[in-house]
Amino acid sequence: MNFSDEYFMRLALKQATYAFEEDEIPVGAIIVANNTIIGKGYNQTEKLKDVTAHAEMIAITAAANYLGSKFLEDCTLYVTLEPCLMCASAIMWARVGRLVFGAFDSKAGYTLMQGRVLHPRTEVTSGIMKDECGSLLTEFFRQKREK
Repeated sequence: MNFSDEYFMRLALKQATYAFEEDEIPVGAIIVANNTIIGKGYNQTEKLKDVTAHAEMIAITAAANYLGSKFLEDCTLYVTLEPCLMCASAIMWARVGRLVFGAFDSKAGYTLMQGRVLHPRTEVTSGIMKDECGSLLTEFFRQKREK
């Protein structure tokens, strides 16, 4: 099996689809260690009535519980949308070893902030399947505008 970034991003995109189907902003995340998924999540802010229930936050909690550790240094977080500042800070505190995201967030992405946000050892790969990830978000907001 080819455990590429695209392979795992497709799984994160599947999580985003769950959010879409539940009328949540369609962002999905998975956390991988040694090619094994140890955490996953999708946006659930409406369902849980919790502004912190972003896909990344849910996935980080699940992965930390799986490992029995608050640090995720040997893990990769795949997320369909560039993390916001809140999620980027959680990624920093969890010391996630690698972050891979799809679409950029031109309104609330952490890269809009000046200075370092992520842990200095966190490797970042951006733009993986950005068109597929972005089109799900575009369709979601198009449908919202039509209602």
